[in-house]
Amino acid sequence: MMHRVRTCLWFERGGAEAAEFYVSLLPDSQMETVLAPDGAEPLLVNFTLAGAPYQILNGGPHFKLTEAASISVLADRQQEIDRLWAALTADGGEESQCGWLKDRWGLSWQIYPRALLDMQASDDQVAAERARQAMYSMKKLDIAALDAAFAGSAS
Repeated sequence: MMHRVRTCLWFERGGAEAAEFYVSLLPDSQMETVLAPDGAEPLLVNFTLAGAPYQILNGGPHFKLTEAASISVLADRQQEIDRLWAALTADGGEESQCGWLKDRWGLSWQIYPRALLDMQASDDQVAAERARQAMYSMKKLDIAALDAAFAGSAS
């Protein structure tokens, strides 16, 4: 499918490998086109993640990925958070705070539970603040601990 608008991510190299890995993680994801001049490393890779269009440009060392752009994944269950977290931090990825991490290529991700969005939208803003404060103390987000904080039963 040819999307008119895509988010383009600048990689030094390894973009095709990264895209193949990313599409293996989420349903409704696929590789689309890989443009490689004369059999060289692909210059441009088009793919979708959970239906969202992306592009990786293997542009060399001129620019670096930063936390200023990240891929945010909304997860429904703790098992999904755990699976994505383990896959994305493997082989040189790095944990950060509040559900953020960097994968082995240096791309930032946010793995965020839908339950926390619901808590933050609650009319009970005192409970929402407890959940938010609990989130601030976490690296990988833990839905049960967030639920406990929201309910006021966290220790």
